[in-house]
Amino acid sequence: MSPSSDDATDTGDTQERDDDAAIGSDLQRDRTTISSVLGDTYRGEVARETTWRSRLDQTTTWSVTIMAAILTWAFSSTDNPHYIILIAGLVVTMFLLIEARRYRDYDVYRARVRLMQQNLLAATLDPDAPVDNPDWRVELSDDYRRPTVKVSMLEALANRLRRIYLALFSVLVLAWAFRITAFVPSDAWLESASIALVPGEVVVAVCALWYLAAVAIVLWPRERQAKGEFREGEHGEWKSGQ
Repeated sequence: MSPSSDDATDTGDTQERDDDAAIGSDLQRDRTTISSVLGDTYRGEVARETTWRSRLDQTTTWSVTIMAAILTWAFSSTDNPHYIILIAGLVVTMFLLIEARRYRDYDVYRARVRLMQQNLLAATLDPDAPVDNPDWRVELSDDYRRPTVKVSMLEALANRLRRIYLALFSVLVLAWAFRITAFVPSDAWLESASIALVPGEVVVAVCALWYLAAVAIVLWPRERQAKGEFREGEHGEWKSGQ
């Protein structure tokens, strides 16, 4: 290709970038248009947030349903093996990992919605109050150019454990403990906890470590990365002026 062709291509690319920048500048100057664009953007982000929220609920529903079915079968007869409850624990753990991954995606859209609520809608309703984040448009623009997850996998796991899964694990642990102790003499419960060639002591130790690991994930101190929705304080305080 000749040098003149290269120059023409570079000039064309520069002109295209200038045209794109001009479109953005025109939208900024036209308040009616930018308000319409932001309104449509907000509705779109809320819709995407709602979609991912429903996916979280679906995972939780499956976890509870499968766990309830397995527990019902496990206690329907003393001949049914106790380790089916441990299999339920593995299934619920798998759903926890899936839900944590989905929560990270859900948080991306929730963070965008909260950013617009805090700095656009709140400022519109109360123009005299200071904006929480003066650079919110720059941050939102950068997130649209380079979308990134906002929370770590560990924080996502802690959130889902705190919300629902630690309670489910607690039910499974108590049910399993009752299952291996209620139908055998008091001095033989370790033997009843064995699985095939695996001694009962090993099975109990593994289950204890698994549950303690879940508790540690929830209680481990860390800086919150997810954008909060509800402030601290007594409910109903916003009505104090009425």
